[in-house]
Amino acid sequence: MERNEAKALMEQTIPNKNLQKHMLAAEACMRELATHFKEDADQWGLAGLLHDLDYDQTVNDFPNHGKVTAQMLEGRGIPDEVIYCIQAHPGHVEAKSKMDFALYAADSLTGLIVAAALMHPSKKLANLDVPFIMKRYKEKRFAAGANREQIQTCDRLGLSLEDFVGKCLKAMQGISGDLGL
Repeated sequence: MERNEAKALMEQTIPNKNLQKHMLAAEACMRELATHFKEDADQWGLAGLLHDLDYDQTVNDFPNHGKVTAQMLEGRGIPDEVIYCIQAHPGHVEAKSKMDFALYAADSLTGLIVAAALMHPSKKLANLDVPFIMKRYKEKRFAAGANREQIQTCDRLGLSLEDFVGKCLKAMQGISGDLGL
């Protein structure tokens, strides 16, 4: 599946614009991380772009989150590694690959970065830096839904927390227009 087809599927399936932006942010982070690790940025990007495709269907059925997306993607030319990664991101199956660990950690980090941008006086990603985000990260009540333990699994990628935040911030700054930030 090509990116434009995947994006159209995401837009058709997910009516919530904020969730669409989250999925675009995850895609950007995954592409940046794939480039860093010299992996296939298109595959990693697909995992980020499609990872919450079943969100509306599983919002009250978390044990099936990711599984329903896997069923939705069957027969659409999505590599098995991408489908496995999507199933691994909610933690229902064991993360095995770098791609799996990257999506698991980036999923929560995108929310923290967006929250940091929204509380910044400028409300712009361009004005954020890693120290600003790390200060917010240490505030337990700030963006409480952003699971810090999940974000910290970036160490399974061999990246420090600061490096991981920096790569995802850079990626999200690169699509700030799409994110409205």
